[in-house]
Amino acid sequence: MKIRFKVSGRHSVFFSLVAVAAILSGCAKGGPSGLTPPASGSGTGTMATSVSDNSSATGKNLRIVASFYPMYIMAINVARGVPGVSVETLAPPTTGCLHDYSVTTADMKKLEGASIFVANGAGMETFLEKVASRYPSVRTVRLSDGLDLIDEKGSPNPHVWVGISGAIAQVENLGRFLAASDPVHAEAYRANAAAYVSRLSALRDRMAAGLAPYKGREIITFHEAFPYFAREFGLKIAAVIEREPGSEPSAREVASTIETVRSVGMAALFAEPQYSPSAAQTVARETGAKIYSLDPAVTGPDSPDAYLAIMEANLATLKEALAARPSSN
Repeated sequence: MKIRFKVSGRHSVFFSLVAVAAILSGCAKGGPSGLTPPASGSGTGTMATSVSDNSSATGKNLRIVASFYPMYIMAINVARGVPGVSVETLAPPTTGCLHDYSVTTADMKKLEGASIFVANGAGMETFLEKVASRYPSVRTVRLSDGLDLIDEKGSPNPHVWVGISGAIAQVENLGRFLAASDPVHAEAYRANAAAYVSRLSALRDRMAAGLAPYKGREIITFHEAFPYFAREFGLKIAAVIEREPGSEPSAREVASTIETVRSVGMAALFAEPQYSPSAAQTVARETGAKIYSLDPAVTGPDSPDAYLAIMEANLATLKEALAARPSSN
């Protein structure tokens, strides 16, 4: 467990705590017209969507398996309404980030008969070689390939989708890949990708306008999910505790964090909704800072609009938190 603090100045500084317990227990039912929810009682822990009730014009069905939640949301948007296409997740939808995730036998069975595997890449899915060797006929696309990745001690930060521009680039990559893989429906994939990119671009503009007054403000994170988001909107990550999500900080680490919060006089702590806020609550009690939730969009409802809604909520949270008065404790 390694800790790195880089704190400059006594500006309003924010802090994101990541701990262990995933809190989401399922997906919202229903959805827009043309989408069907996962079959009840399947027991697979999988999000699965039939994006069209029609058979493919080629007479072949296309099964797309996405590695985890944010890739799934992109895929159901880009493949929406295309005949004969279905999309499902490999990892259970409550998994969150796939750091050190080990695929199970049940996960691997989902790839049997799959046509395309949609992965984030950039080191997020450490099991990609296993998938390729077991199912060489499944075409894999890594949506982070060719993008401007943030380097962290010689390794790319894989949380590309958390920045809106990163999500846009990944959607564009997926649109091109699906169009090339299924040329009969190429125009549908291109149109869907363009429509979703348009909505994401509008979201990016709203967030940029809303966060413009806070450009240059510093944040402290316990999880490395937000560098792309910070770069996007002119926020500065002043300190990072580099540890794997799911491991509680030690008593010494918590004490050090409390001292840091006091020394810079920050007003807010950020916890992530996928993990227990217990460490954040300890720091809050000692410093008087308020706990807020900032969501990296790694879990959520089974809805094409889920990412948009999560980021709109993040915008509202940030505007409230960044406007808060520093703690005097």
